Amino acid sequence: MTHAVPALRLSSFYFAYYAVLGGFTPYWSLFLKDRGQSEAAIGVLMSLWYATRIVSPSSWNWLAGRSSRPIRWLYIGCTASLLSFCAFLLPLGFAGLFAAMCVFCFFHNATMPQFEAITLSHLHGVSERYGAIRLWGSVGFIAVVGLFGFLLDHLAVAWLPLLMLPLLAGTTASAFANDYGPAQRNPRAAAGAGLSERLRRPEILAFFVACLLVQISFGPLYTFFALYLEQHGYKPSVLGLFWVIGVAVEVLVFYVSPKLFLRVPAQTVLLVAIASAALRWLATALFPESAWIMTLAQLTHAINFAAFFAAAMQLMAQYFPGPLAGHGQGVFYGFSSGIGGALGALVAGQAWRFGGGRLAFELAAGFAAIAALIAWRWVRPAPPPDQASANA
Repeated sequence: MTHAVPALRLSSFYFAYYAVLGGFTPYWSLFLKDRGQSEAAIGVLMSLWYATRIVSPSSWNWLAGRSSRPIRWLYIGCTASLLSFCAFLLPLGFAGLFAAMCVFCFFHNATMPQFEAITLSHLHGVSERYGAIRLWGSVGFIAVVGLFGFLLDHLAVAWLPLLMLPLLAGTTASAFANDYGPAQRNPRAAAGAGLSERLRRPEILAFFVACLLVQISFGPLYTFFALYLEQHGYKPSVLGLFWVIGVAVEVLVFYVSPKLFLRVPAQTVLLVAIASAALRWLATALFPESAWIMTLAQLTHAINFAAFFAAAMQLMAQYFPGPLAGHGQGVFYGFSSGIGGALGALVAGQAWRFGGGRLAFELAAGFAAIAALIAWRWVRPAPPPDQASANA
């Protein structure tokens, strides 16, 4: 019997979750600067967004995998994320901001890997439909980046936490409207069986290392892009416009991805996406004063983020099928996004300290180039189950 995919409910969570990031990712460093933090301190604080990904996804999926009602952990995570974010309304110094960032980032990062597993549990056998659902996250991101860029031209950046609270409330409300697909409402039976064997496969190891390096390369963008543009004379509304341009074309890629992956192997898309990232960071490093080159660089976000992420999810569906999806997502977010993101923020902070934004983005280009080499040489699709068993 076929299972109807609850696309509207799933899409609403992506919309709300990434709307939060639309306020956080481009503008949070400006908020931290307004709170009197130095560039080095901002690098440390922003790295916590990624550092918490090292432990929160795996721990949350471990708890969900051993629960008689795993969806309750999504509810708990979203509610705790909303409540902990209220701390940023207080006049905190570095220590207080550090503690608040640790708590908020832990809970907020715990929810998306679990929700990715929830989405894939509804898309069993039709994983190519993922992009058409995930694109609503990009729509939410665009809407908030553009709106907040306009608002922050007229409001003090100190208003940012208050502006973001309704978005977190929307994420929590959407969480309570969702659940796992019928086949995985109780995933306890597969609490990691076969996971270690899969993690030892060369193509999966190469995939995770490539994703780690790509995430490191995004460090300057996520940590200092706002300050980098501010140094070169751009207003917050222009920063918002750059993000809107990048994410608008990202929506198009997610929309066409179902047809794309019926024609082009996921590993090929992954390789092209990573190579485009190296070119993007190099252009950003060398030509920050050129608005049209920066616009072209932002347009490549469609490839080096959207196409990359869609291809990564296709490969994840192959590498970690069925009940292993949640555990695989925990590893993906914890290792590639968590460790990679934390290292990216820290490396970007130190590069900024010694050589400014140009050095930070030049190093980013180098990390992406190495990732492209690894993807070209070693990343392959998962072998069929019978062949995998024979190779084990």
